Amino acid sequence: MTVQSHWDEAYHGKAVDQRSWSSDAATSLRIIGQCQPRRSASIVDVGGGASPLAGQLVKQGYENVTVLDVSQKALDEAYRVCDVGDRVRWICADIRTWQPDFRFDVWHDRAVLHFLIDAADRTRYLNTVHRLLNSRGLVVLAGFAEDGPGQCSGLPVRRASHEDLIQMFGGEFKVVERFREIHLTPWTSEQPFNWLVMQRR
Repeated sequence: MTVQSHWDEAYHGKAVDQRSWSSDAATSLRIIGQCQPRRSASIVDVGGGASPLAGQLVKQGYENVTVLDVSQKALDEAYRVCDVGDRVRWICADIRTWQPDFRFDVWHDRAVLHFLIDAADRTRYLNTVHRLLNSRGLVVLAGFAEDGPGQCSGLPVRRASHEDLIQMFGGEFKVVERFREIHLTPWTSEQPFNWLVMQRR
């Protein structure tokens, strides 16, 4: 099964309250609003899926929002639910091979990087961030903490501490904020997430 078919299947036939990864995007909205208030800033939500984040950003006045996801089913759902039409750029692609010709001021990733358990895939991801993020650009990351689950949606994940993530991105980025958050699944299971906000120097 390909990555795309796995995630198409994960979204197919499951309501929002049946998905362990569902989130109201409040934490992401707070961070982006505080750290990048400029409404013309270019923002990408990597692995945005059917998240409400993009629609909420547009409704708050952000003018240049992109959602990238490997699942077309997820993007189709987000298009309907967010109700902002083509004011968001919707892109179906694999982050490991994506090569757009535009750049970003904010790189938002809630729970994509932690699926890249292969070192070569993580290197490709980091190279993409370095290539696409503008000077002084913001990286907003969230993934399973060291004591988080070892799997998500049937796939293995690479759990990471804040220090692991900081070391991964290197000295070109300075830490703006870091914190731990407990995500409750729709069936009230606890999933500890580490959030890390960094700015490119």
